[in-house]
Amino acid sequence: MSRVRTFAKLSALLLIAGNAAADDDGRQALDDAWWTGPIIAAGAGTLPQGHFLIEPYVYDAIAYGRYGRNGDRKDIPDAHSYGSLTYLLYGLADRFTVGLIPTFGFNKAPDNESSGIRFGDLTLQAQYRLTQFMPGEHVPTTSLVLQYSLPTGKYDRLGDRPADGMGSGAPATTVALYSQYYFWLPTGRILRTRLNVSHTFSEDTAVHDVSVYGTPEGFQGRARPGKSYSITSSWEYSVTRNWVLALDVLYQRDESTKVRGTVRGAASQRFDLQQESGSSRRLGIAPAVEFNWNEHVGVIVGARWFLDGRNAAASITPVAAVNIVY
Repeated sequence: MSRVRTFAKLSALLLIAGNAAADDDGRQALDDAWWTGPIIAAGAGTLPQGHFLIEPYVYDAIAYGRYGRNGDRKDIPDAHSYGSLTYLLYGLADRFTVGLIPTFGFNKAPDNESSGIRFGDLTLQAQYRLTQFMPGEHVPTTSLVLQYSLPTGKYDRLGDRPADGMGSGAPATTVALYSQYYFWLPTGRILRTRLNVSHTFSEDTAVHDVSVYGTPEGFQGRARPGKSYSITSSWEYSVTRNWVLALDVLYQRDESTKVRGTVRGAASQRFDLQQESGSSRRLGIAPAVEFNWNEHVGVIVGARWFLDGRNAAASITPVAAVNIVY
């Protein structure tokens, strides 16, 4: 509760400062607002040709409970997934941005932990801007986004280190539509909103021995991650030119992941193994505070909180990121 009170006090102070600035200057100009962007919802705008964006994130995903498929609560010990991901984007043309998103991680559970920092899956991204917001008009900025995830992270043959699993082993394609709009509030300050929807579908992959799919030693077969759907809405309030309050709301639904194969046991015994994770859904929120030194460099600090969902662990993830655009 102390963290909530601190965040509320900081929000109130920033709102007072922002209202004072609005009284002096009237309606805030778009170029007077500096943004880092919220924690979850990526921007619909594309980079100008020849410009680039670098945005490294660091986080600690802490899982602390879940519901089973039948709805009964099953507590699990706290588990930490320390990680980083970095957006490396380049404006190939004014309406077309391309880039990479590499990931790294380290898992720590009460009974197992990673043997070291491991490379995760690598995502390639292309973004094409369809429309551009103009003050006084009702058309938002919209972009079509295509991502392709390369299975570069270790996912099977994990032996006695299941926490070394950092990838899915399965190539995945994500198709998304991003949108962004600006509102001027009665204070004269700008509220920037985003609405992103995405759909991810994966190919199947060969799996051997201990894996991220919960298979045992001696297993040989295939796994197919289920399709994933998500919708994210975000709000950013430009309190002052430097300070911004941000909030994301995320809904995610994952279809069941299927595993099929055989397990080779002692004395050359074999038995079939078929399992499904069951579909899951969850709701999350992510409040954050942004500070922007100038129009090129900013930092954001906040936390993403997933509630207990259907067949999904509750978690809280402190997050920090630096946004650099040139």
